[in-house]
Amino acid sequence: MHILIAHHTRIPVTKYGGTERIMWWLGKELQRLGHQVSFLVNSQSNCPFAEIVPIKKRIPLNDQVPEGVDLVHFFFQPREEVEKPYLVTNQGNVPDDEKHLPLDQNTVFVSKNHAKRHGAERFVYNGLDTSDCGPPDLNRERSYFHFLAKASWKLKNLQGAIEIAERAEKRLEILGGSRINHKTGLKYFDKRDLKFHGMVGGERKNRILNGSKGLIFPVLWNEPFGIAMIESLYFGCPVFGTTFGSLPEIINEDVGYLSNDVSDLVSAIKTSHYDKKMCHDYVHSQFTAENMTMNYLKLYEKVLSGERLNYQAPSAGNTFNEKCEMIDSTND
Repeated sequence: MHILIAHHTRIPVTKYGGTERIMWWLGKELQRLGHQVSFLVNSQSNCPFAEIVPIKKRIPLNDQVPEGVDLVHFFFQPREEVEKPYLVTNQGNVPDDEKHLPLDQNTVFVSKNHAKRHGAERFVYNGLDTSDCGPPDLNRERSYFHFLAKASWKLKNLQGAIEIAERAEKRLEILGGSRINHKTGLKYFDKRDLKFHGMVGGERKNRILNGSKGLIFPVLWNEPFGIAMIESLYFGCPVFGTTFGSLPEIINEDVGYLSNDVSDLVSAIKTSHYDKKMCHDYVHSQFTAENMTMNYLKLYEKVLSGERLNYQAPSAGNTFNEKCEMIDSTND
């Protein structure tokens, strides 16, 4: 089968870029399974295992699909009638200023909760290409916890992670931000037990995760999936987070602790006793690029047979700015 993966972005990415990495891992696994893969992406992209077709803004999408393509896999919502069989992966929540725009009936979401909040049925969990991570050192002595997200985005709640780590008397390594945050009013984090690594990727990122005792992930929005969680689990790091969005679906009691109470999370981190190998094995059994790709292939077959993936077109609903807050029972 010849599959065209389409997005307006540039690939590959070396640091931040969840959607781009999922596209890359999916294409790589499809190619490994014997399928032909092309990417319709930004002209500055490059790829050793697939053809790059530069996407152009002012030309109809149908005119940009190469001859011989069997199916188009969009990672954005196409705003025109698509002639080829296709599906659309929605990796995020629809922001308020886009709620008036329709979602395609062939839209696939990235968790059951994510689909349900959009009035849809179809979802495929994101999967990790473990070859990008290298082997975890599950016997290594670990001395700190980490935060992994785009720290400038308030909904990822770096401030909350810092407070939780401080109250638990744990050192925090921060991946995805800097000590001075210009986007939140030139905020300066002056605590000495914080180490900021910026937008880090590749071997350096893997090395930091390999030395961590756990991910502190107190998000304040309905997380669609949370690639940071499965990356951390792969390295044997349990997840300590809130209960919003996909988190209760992804994190069970064997691999982490979830609560919207700050004091509960502090206590859980202080007494952390999770099995690193169990965390690692959980990712291998549930959240690999191979699992993800096989699930997409099942949906490709449905689309190619003329089936619509959802009974009706999904709707944006109240998916982005729904109020998500934490409490602190010590203040009650």
